[in-house]
Amino acid sequence: MSIAVPALRPEGTIALIAPAGPATLDVEKAGQWMRARGYDLRILPGVYERDGYLAGSDTVRLNDLHKAFADPEIDAIFCLRGGYGTPRLLDSLDFDLLRANPKPFVGYSDITALHLAISRYAGFVTFHGPMLNADLLGDKQQPTESSLFSLLRGQLSTGSELMHPVAYPLTTIEPGIACGRLLGGNLSMIAAVMGTPYEMDAEGIILFIEDVNEPIYRIDRLLTHLRLAGKLAQVAGVLVGDVAGVDKDALERLLKQTFEPLCIPVLSGWRSGHCDPNLTLPMGALVRLDAGEKRVVLEQDVVVR
Repeated sequence: MSIAVPALRPEGTIALIAPAGPATLDVEKAGQWMRARGYDLRILPGVYERDGYLAGSDTVRLNDLHKAFADPEIDAIFCLRGGYGTPRLLDSLDFDLLRANPKPFVGYSDITALHLAISRYAGFVTFHGPMLNADLLGDKQQPTESSLFSLLRGQLSTGSELMHPVAYPLTTIEPGIACGRLLGGNLSMIAAVMGTPYEMDAEGIILFIEDVNEPIYRIDRLLTHLRLAGKLAQVAGVLVGDVAGVDKDALERLLKQTFEPLCIPVLSGWRSGHCDPNLTLPMGALVRLDAGEKRVVLEQDVVVR
């Protein structure tokens, strides 16, 4: 179980960093958006930079991340966007600094590399949730925003169910109940760090996976990679998020083929990832997955007030 992080306080300061790819930010719109919700926005220098397909050099992006964690005036850290390049930072991360300054850290896609590394070496809850540019400023529909802030502000505690919009039905691939740390993220990124010191610690976890722009045969290849690496045999259950661009029936067949022999609960269709709405999930937190009843329940507080 990962430790809870301090809750996002009212009128706090949220830092914006760009650990992955670049994006053009409407600074005025971003500031207005934050102020309307009672927060100050601190934009770190790398957000304004561009180095090819990266948002600034590795040094700039790493320094921004370290500064955001180290600054006691910053209450939470949001990412500008995903993209590419986050794994390049992993072997330079100061995990002692992060461990000494836990705070809400939010992102998804390429940011999965940081979720996995922080879980393994810093041991606090992070949040697989919306990015500022594409999701929050992109006006993604509710409960994208409310799902994020209800977790960060501590409105959900031990025993709370993570609610899922009824407009998007979930599918039970394999029924059953399992408890474990919720961990994972972008499937391609989970596979990309396999064989490194930052690979996913899968023992007893509820594995969460999502992806985008990957055809079904690549999803098959990625899942097979995890199976052959021994990771799938270690997990207690699986929560499948949005797998954008893949036929739903084909995906369900693949999930059935992959997980039925493992006799673990598998629930598919959770609206987290490259989708609208994009729900927030607490990475590293202890949860209970009931695939038959299509429920995910917190088994620990993810923030402390």
